Amino acid sequence: MLPESLAPLLEPIRSSDPSTERRARVEGKLAHEMGPALCRWLADPSVIEVMLNPDGRLWVERLGSPMVPEGMMEPAQAERFMTTLAAMRRTEISRTQPILETELPGTGARFEGLLPPLVASPVFSIRCKAVSLFRLEDYVAHGILTEVQRARLVRACDARENILIAGGTGSGKTTFGNALIADMVRASPDHRYLVLEDLPELQCAAENAVSLRTSEGIDLTRLLRCSMRLRPDRIIIGEVRGPEALALIKSWNTGHPGGLATVHANSARAALARIEQLVAEGSESPMQQVIAEAVNLVVFLEKTPAGRRVQEIAEVKGWTGTDYDLIPLQQ
Repeated sequence: MLPESLAPLLEPIRSSDPSTERRARVEGKLAHEMGPALCRWLADPSVIEVMLNPDGRLWVERLGSPMVPEGMMEPAQAERFMTTLAAMRRTEISRTQPILETELPGTGARFEGLLPPLVASPVFSIRCKAVSLFRLEDYVAHGILTEVQRARLVRACDARENILIAGGTGSGKTTFGNALIADMVRASPDHRYLVLEDLPELQCAAENAVSLRTSEGIDLTRLLRCSMRLRPDRIIIGEVRGPEALALIKSWNTGHPGGLATVHANSARAALARIEQLVAEGSESPMQQVIAEAVNLVVFLEKTPAGRRVQEIAEVKGWTGTDYDLIPLQQ
């Protein structure tokens, strides 16, 4: 019997495969290989990520809590699960092709799996798509954001400032981005929003919103160029990590203010340096002045032992000729 928590994962199979017998076989196989605990975690809106380590331990991270071990999965079971998932996504994972990067059907959860010889035993990480939308007020209530910081971010959304969110892996950049997008929609419900991502993680509740996703052969740079012809008011990118940074900076500087993007960096100043490095992949000319004009506000989040925190918000005032002129917000 198929667990109810697994039903959303298999909706694409139900809709695309007319064979009842094959459908039942795949449903039963996947449910057995995932196991009831994994199915339950994926159906829990508080779960952010589920990870399998080579020692067979499953780690679960919930919103606002540190990751904890919650169960085991045998290597053979994990390998069967990944093989079945790969087949469902019309790809493969094997000892000769040991990496699987995909998403779980029907959930939007991001899946990364590895097999030997890259690892001693099967490993995977499932990054769950946010279900519950946290508002800026919720961040204040949880002590992640101060009231002064919240007020400054609200002003930035109202004034159509371009916001860059920085932080390390697991620092909560995407979830925080969703909170800012919600405030942008509050401030400008009539705007047309274009959301560009590799995987669908951002949420935009605006009536006039278009989500674009990369595919094989179509990267974020190409999507950004296409988006210029779709008459956007605000341009949002899930994560900047390549030469698309140049196209984004140019678009923010040419009549499309009020955007948002995330980047991996360890401080507000490091975030601008990282954008500078990525822009250099697409341009030989120095672009610091252009970057300083395009990015108005940098928000730096950090995952600390006490939980996630907005550690720094800095206004970008310009380029001095040797460095970025940043004014940290006094909390």
